[in-house]
Amino acid sequence: MDENILHYPTVALDEENGALVILDQTRLPGEVRLLRLTETEEVRDAIYRLQVRGAPAIGVAAGFGLYLAAKRIRAETPDAFLEALRRAKEFLNAARPTAVNLSWALERMERAALEKRDGPVSAIRERLRRECVAIYDEDVRMCRRIGEYGLALLHDGDGILTHCNAGQLATSRYGTALAPIHLGRERGMQFRVFADETRPLLQGARLTAFELMADGVDTTLICDNMVSQVMQNGWIQAVLVGCDRVAANGDACNKIGTSGVAILARHYGIPFYVLGPTSTVDMRLASGAEIPIEQRPAEEVTEMWYRERMAPRGVKVYNPAFDVTDHRLIAGIVTEYGVARPPYTQSLADIFRRKEAGEAF
Repeated sequence: MDENILHYPTVALDEENGALVILDQTRLPGEVRLLRLTETEEVRDAIYRLQVRGAPAIGVAAGFGLYLAAKRIRAETPDAFLEALRRAKEFLNAARPTAVNLSWALERMERAALEKRDGPVSAIRERLRRECVAIYDEDVRMCRRIGEYGLALLHDGDGILTHCNAGQLATSRYGTALAPIHLGRERGMQFRVFADETRPLLQGARLTAFELMADGVDTTLICDNMVSQVMQNGWIQAVLVGCDRVAANGDACNKIGTSGVAILARHYGIPFYVLGPTSTVDMRLASGAEIPIEQRPAEEVTEMWYRERMAPRGVKVYNPAFDVTDHRLIAGIVTEYGVARPPYTQSLADIFRRKEAGEAF
């Protein structure tokens, strides 16, 4: 298999064989391995275990997964079919609580199924097929538009800091936070990227560094606690991060450690940008205080990456998967509809008015 991960999608639907195909991100960078998932339990487990990860990619995988579940439902009446579909939706939705794209995609699929309750079951399945494919196609277009708007904030030769992975490995293509970098490379621009390793799951070390090097980007890996030093050295002109959920006031939830990077960026006068599709913005939440934070297993901290356990047995471990960056630390939120600026309660509302009016992106 060609190990350039940019040569094939992170998540795809194999309609002929009834499978969701994903790139197993728990194996990277040592092994490039595709998984073919046919059962709903396998899809849910892959989302929980981070074999597929990144808010947009989780949403796409969930859409494909629910469609595959619908193909296996043997109910003959629409009501019985929809009840079984609802159970499959709730089962998948319980995989991870923080990334809003998971519930967004599943609710969108359910709405498509409910458009005509009195139609035949075959028609419901077809609407689900069209909807999950549309979610995938829109994700590709959204990421490219986010890349275009983000690239306008950068200059050739800039030093850019990233945290976690919000590139092609987290989406259908291009990524969110890494989309401007990939698009810039297509146009001959040169960036110097400093990738935080991103403890405890090492998405920066295992995924971002791997992805950027595959695209020929000048990439330097740093430990999370080196951020202040590289900023003090004058090597960073912008910080680009993704997001798993954004509240109406602009508070942004992202991988644990992001808020600390934002605080340092403010201290050194470096613009801190959050990049993500509008599907990641949850206008139902007034602030980031309302975002549920997923708690991950202690083993990810104490032993996951070590040959031998590196912490005393019985020690208490606090392992939140995400933190929330205060909107006052964010210079701009880059979406497929443009860049929202403070005050975010106004600019994000304006973006959603354009979206609800049917404006193309």
